[in-house]
Amino acid sequence: MSREKTRHIVICGAGIIGLCCARELRARGHAVTVIDRAPSDRDGCSFGNAGMITPSHFVPLAAPGMVALGLKWMFDPKSPFYIRPRLDADLAAWGWRFMRASTAAQVARAAPVLRDLNLASRELYVALAAELPDFGLVTRGLLMLCREASTLDHEGAFAAQARGLGVPAEVLDAAATARLDPGVRLSVAGSIYFPKDAHLDPSRLIGSLTPRLEAAGVKFLWDTEVAGWRHDGDRIAAATTKRGEVAADEFVLAGGAWSPGMVRGLGIRLPMQAGKGYSLTLPKPRQLPHLCSIFTEARVAVTPMGGSLRIGGTMEVVGLDETIQPHRVQGIIESVPRYFPDFTPEDFAGIKPWRGLRPITPDGLPYLGRFGAAPNLIAATGHAMMGLSLGPITGRLVAEIVAGEPSSIDLRLMDPDRYA
Repeated sequence: MSREKTRHIVICGAGIIGLCCARELRARGHAVTVIDRAPSDRDGCSFGNAGMITPSHFVPLAAPGMVALGLKWMFDPKSPFYIRPRLDADLAAWGWRFMRASTAAQVARAAPVLRDLNLASRELYVALAAELPDFGLVTRGLLMLCREASTLDHEGAFAAQARGLGVPAEVLDAAATARLDPGVRLSVAGSIYFPKDAHLDPSRLIGSLTPRLEAAGVKFLWDTEVAGWRHDGDRIAAATTKRGEVAADEFVLAGGAWSPGMVRGLGIRLPMQAGKGYSLTLPKPRQLPHLCSIFTEARVAVTPMGGSLRIGGTMEVVGLDETIQPHRVQGIIESVPRYFPDFTPEDFAGIKPWRGLRPITPDGLPYLGRFGAAPNLIAATGHAMMGLSLGPITGRLVAEIVAGEPSSIDLRLMDPDRYA
């Protein structure tokens, strides 16, 4: 326990970001209450994701070419990226900002920040693995699998960019790729190998972290949705819920895709869209890769988790709509035999698809820091596909903000008021 002034802190959201914040804040001696809209047997975005820790993912979603690619994919019902057209002012404003952020200059500014966040989080995961019961952390790296030689050439330039940022990356031909991951037969021209990437089982992580936090004194309020706030001047005195008020000294907004709705009553507009993703988990796959991988052309992620194999993908921007679209799931299934030729679509018969909503900011960077309109409210949301990857470092940074300490990573590009 640290000797800093202890406070009561309410964390709004019990996904991996909220849990990591709770862990860091409780370790510093603060009283911590976590409230979440879901019941305790939840299956939100932190559970069914690909479980990847990704220093290789230093390019934000808003990048040159993404707008054109998104327009092209909108007419393919099985494509990896889709925005449902609808009359929605928030979507229109988000789309305009996304287009403006999709520049090489913005990527150049964001890439070092995302690199630093991911590398720091990876080290914190390694330390966490020595403390918690086994949650399946594997630090063997990630393969970006390329079916086409032209894709491999393009990704080779990306590998050079990675090395320029200090992220190790190797270009491998088909034979070298097969030697690195002999657990599965591949149909690829080659791959990019990122040795600093890692993966884990998110369900096992949360299943071991939550009871450990409860044993340490963190209080959880399940099935408790934030409906509003009680003010004390310009500060928040309490979150209001259907179960009554939850008072605290500080509040952390870690509600994922539901975060914007939580703060509208404060006069805060937080540009964000929910990006729905799907996954399917084969409990007994016919072959089991040793490494996690991404099908580069198909934008599908593949992760071995113990003896099972999780395959997931798509970015479907359709609002807070959690219904499963079978054609999107079918697109994921059909991609697998193209890279793993011994698999068939029939392998997925009877496998129930999972879906989750990722919180997508217009520029692909999280919201992290204090709000000007409510100085005792701290944003820790908007991590898009990197929520699990960035969980531990987000918790560390939030604890530094609460303590008033200098931030270990520059937060200026992640200012939650940057669109105010």
